[in-house]
Amino acid sequence: MPFTSETAFFMLHFVCFPRPEMLKTSHFLYTFHSRLPPVSPRRPASLPASSLPVQAFSPIFWPFRLFSLSLQKLFIPEQQSIQDMNRKTLLTLTAILILCTGCVHQYQVTGVQRTRILVDNRYDALPNAEAEAFMQPYKQQVDSVMSPVVGRAARYLWAQKPESNLSNLLADIMVWGGKKYSETPDFGVYNVGGIRAAFSEGNVTYGDVLDVAPFENKICFLTLTGEKVTELFEQIASTRGEGVSHGVQLVITADGKLVSALFNGQPIDPKKTYRIATLDYLAQGNDKMEAFKAKTDVVSPQEEENNTRYIIMDYFREQAAKGQAVDAQVEGRIVMQGLNDADSRELMH
Repeated sequence: MPFTSETAFFMLHFVCFPRPEMLKTSHFLYTFHSRLPPVSPRRPASLPASSLPVQAFSPIFWPFRLFSLSLQKLFIPEQQSIQDMNRKTLLTLTAILILCTGCVHQYQVTGVQRTRILVDNRYDALPNAEAEAFMQPYKQQVDSVMSPVVGRAARYLWAQKPESNLSNLLADIMVWGGKKYSETPDFGVYNVGGIRAAFSEGNVTYGDVLDVAPFENKICFLTLTGEKVTELFEQIASTRGEGVSHGVQLVITADGKLVSALFNGQPIDPKKTYRIATLDYLAQGNDKMEAFKAKTDVVSPQEEENNTRYIIMDYFREQAAKGQAVDAQVEGRIVMQGLNDADSRELMH
């Protein structure tokens, strides 16, 4: 049985296109290749490039051409010396090796899983003396900044969707922070994605607050119409929940639809305006909260002291001055309908 370019095609197919569903694509390339006239890749100086067939310059066909010709030379008998045979065999095997290593298998991501690991003093059970000695000069300097206590947490405070005690707390703190700016916001919004750690029960340090709010986000006050507030709540529903302050009550579905929205027990009035405290990052329409782009009467101080982490610290200090630990609870601010076990596990992460 003679060795033809079609035979070479099928050998190349199983090397470069191992998946059955890719046969149609590779067969098309072979058919298209076989219908083009054979040409040399070296263009004569007298012949303009535009007059050559596409095969002469298209790199997708040259691996196949090289593979086909090399295998034909290997398997079609010729009158030649043993030395020539060995040389051609070596060149052919080299060409095959180049082709095989150049073929890339395609992969698809079938799933992504993640979890949050709380790093606390449980990892101090087995100290490493060498590591401690190395870190000691840096630890003293870092601890002098990060270790001062700013207050206490009454319980473990952490963030998840659709609602959590920590996301509730931070949204409430945005509203509380308005008094420093002579602002009286109707409600606050804080994105769950911006909450990067949790507060353990007990003392809360400067470093703990920095872990929770590590970004350079500043507090921002703005006004939206009732129509845009409803749009904002629809966008919050589409993300399956964000931090909203006391007085906001949303009912959403597991697939991200808004069922109802109340503020202080009343439906949102589309003709009314609402003053909102949030982050300047969100006020720009980020994290899918594009309704904020319609904002008016914006107050967005950009000095360092207006960073949300400092406002959070001030709140903890005020509660500590009153002898109180900071506390927050899940109150039903965002209720998700049709939540199954799989949805619950996903939202916990």
